[in-house]
Amino acid sequence: MSEANYFALLGLPLAFELDQAELDSHYREAVRQVHPDRFAGADEQAQRAALEQAASLNQAHQVLKSATQRALYLLNLHSPLDEETTVQDPQFLFQQLEWREELETLEQASDLDAVEAFRTQMQRERKALEQAFAECWQQTAQRSLAERLVRRMQFFDKLLLQIRELQERLDD
Repeated sequence: MSEANYFALLGLPLAFELDQAELDSHYREAVRQVHPDRFAGADEQAQRAALEQAASLNQAHQVLKSATQRALYLLNLHSPLDEETTVQDPQFLFQQLEWREELETLEQASDLDAVEAFRTQMQRERKALEQAFAECWQQTAQRSLAERLVRRMQFFDKLLLQIRELQERLDD
């Protein structure tokens, strides 16, 4: 079971755009089939196999429920990404600096409404990246663009986490 890709493991089509409810439903059904309780009376080997299958399903679900992790997984299925590659995206790097400065300014101002507006803007930017990735990830000629987009998605994951943490601090 662990030999199959995560999509096949969960009975889903190989696609970037996934319906989260369908993903969750397929996951729950697959886990039910291999739940260790179903193998309580089985021999040790069958119990161990069920446990390994459940772990594989958990890993698959964790990766596929995150758009960024799903994008990285899809790219790596086709051809492994070089994790050591330096991002050659100077325009985006400059934009990152501006957004981080804006976040610092918002933190100093302690304006929860302004932080929420910034979060909404960053979520829109993130969604646009997902849409752009969905359009290009399967095209070999667009591989470098897809890699650049997924790296940008990783930045937004970190930035949105920092914004959420700031909101929690300001809300206390």
